[in-house]
Amino acid sequence: MPKQTQIIHDMFQIKGGGERLVIAMCQGLDTDLLTAHIGPNTFDLSQINGDVINLDALSRIHGIKTWRLAKAFKNLKTEQNCYEQIIYSGVASPLAVHHFPTAKNIFYCHTPPRFVYDKKSYYADGFNPLKRMAFNLLVNWFKPQYEKAIKQMDVVLTNSHYVQARIKSTTGLDAAVIHPPCDTHRFKWIAQGDYYLSMARHDDLKRIDSIIKAFLKMPDKKLIIASGGGQTDALKRIAGNAKNISFTGWLNEAKMMSLLGNCLATIYVPLDEDFGMTPVESMSAGKPVICSNHGGLLETVIDGVTGYFVSSENLVNDIIQKVNLLSNNHQASLMRSACEERAGSFDTQLFLKKLKEFL
Repeated sequence: MPKQTQIIHDMFQIKGGGERLVIAMCQGLDTDLLTAHIGPNTFDLSQINGDVINLDALSRIHGIKTWRLAKAFKNLKTEQNCYEQIIYSGVASPLAVHHFPTAKNIFYCHTPPRFVYDKKSYYADGFNPLKRMAFNLLVNWFKPQYEKAIKQMDVVLTNSHYVQARIKSTTGLDAAVIHPPCDTHRFKWIAQGDYYLSMARHDDLKRIDSIIKAFLKMPDKKLIIASGGGQTDALKRIAGNAKNISFTGWLNEAKMMSLLGNCLATIYVPLDEDFGMTPVESMSAGKPVICSNHGGLLETVIDGVTGYFVSSENLVNDIIQKVNLLSNNHQASLMRSACEERAGSFDTQLFLKKLKEFL
C-alpha cells in the first residue's frame, strides 16, 4: 500500500547532515523515498521502511551533475500522483513539483543553490574559459526553473535563521526554521581520549588545511581526520609525515561513533556554514567543539560553555589557543554535561514534532 507522504531528495552520495535529515524524516514519518542517485559511500538506506526509488540518473561525466539531476526530476516518468504530500530536499528536487499539482508540496531548503546566487563568481573563477562558458549556460538554464518551482511550494522550511535570511535575500520567499535533527540516543560519550577529531568532508570550504597547520605546530597534540573527499590527497601532503596527525578515510557508522565517543573534543571550522550537524553530534556525545564564529554554528554551539569559537582572521593561532584551553585542567570533561544538555534541544523527536505541524 502506498504511503501518504513521499520525500524527494537530490542524491545520496556521502554521509552528510542532509542525508541524515532525510533518513530521519523517512523513519519518523513512515514515508517512501525518491532520489536521483545512491552512491557507494553513503548511508545504508535499507533502514527505511518505505519504498526507495533510485532514478540512477547521475552522470559519470564531470561537471554536469546538477544538469543531470535537474533533468531527472523535471522529466520524472514514474507514476507518483498517489501521494497526498511531497517533501522536497536538496537543490534539484524542487523541479519535480509540477508533477504533483494536487499534493501539498513542502520544500525543506538546506540552502538556495550557492552556485546560482552568492557563490556564482567563486565557482566560475575556478574554471577555464570553456568550462566557465558551460557553467554560465547551466546557471542561466537552471535559475529560472528553480525559482518557478519553489514559488509553487505550499510551505518552505529551512535549517537555520542564517539560511532563512539568505532565502529571503535571494528568492524573496519567507521560510520557517526547523533545525535539523540529531539522534541523541546514538551519539554517546564513551571515554575521555587524548585526541582531537575532525569529521568534516574534505572540501576546501571546510578549511581542514588550517586545522592541520595548527597541529603541525603542536606535535604533542593528536589529530585524527576522518571521512574523505576531493581534497584528501592535498591534505595529506600538507600533513606530511607528522606522527601526531592521522587519516582514517571513509568509515562505517560503528567506527565513526567509536572515534567520536572516545575523542577529547572535535574541531569544525568551515567557512560560511549553513547549519552544521557535526557540532550537534559532537555535543550529543558530550564532546566540546572548536568551531567557526559565524553562520549557522552560532545557533548551536555556546561559546565557553559547549565549546569555543575561533575567528577567520587568525584561524591557525586561534585553533592552537583553544586546543590548549581544552587540554588543560580537564576543561573538556567539565563541559560534558552542558554539551549533552545543549544537544537535547536538537533531538529527532523535537524535529519531527515541529515538522508534523506543517503536514
